[in-house]
Amino acid sequence: MSGEYVWKDRKRIIFGLPWSFKRYRLTETKLIVDTGFFSRHEEEIRLYRIMDMTLKRSFGQRLWGLGTVHLCTADKSTPELDIVNIKRSRQFKDMLSDMVESEREQKRISAREFMGGELDGEFGSEDAGFDDGDLH
Repeated sequence: MSGEYVWKDRKRIIFGLPWSFKRYRLTETKLIVDTGFFSRHEEEIRLYRIMDMTLKRSFGQRLWGLGTVHLCTADKSTPELDIVNIKRSRQFKDMLSDMVESEREQKRISAREFMGGELDGEFGSEDAGFDDGDLH
């Protein structure tokens, strides 16, 4: 599976030209961000760790058909990631969203598993720290 990419692009600069040293690749299970020319850095994020995504398109980006997809993840080394200035950003975001859901279903992972790990034992499971008398 190492050579099978579902999608790949690179950060684009002025006029939407791909003249940068930041490359994005997507497989069925992970997103890979490769940065650099002489010295290279590769970041890998498992799709099931992606919690939320937002599409941002400034006026200049819309002019050149670009967009930025902002990801919030449960990855400790990369809690937030911007996939900057990519072509067909809306289609990419929709495809990534579907792939994230599919990967979570396949691994039987839900968002509550990410959140529950830090709070287990802090509150009782039944009342989660709320008292019926607090609601007026």
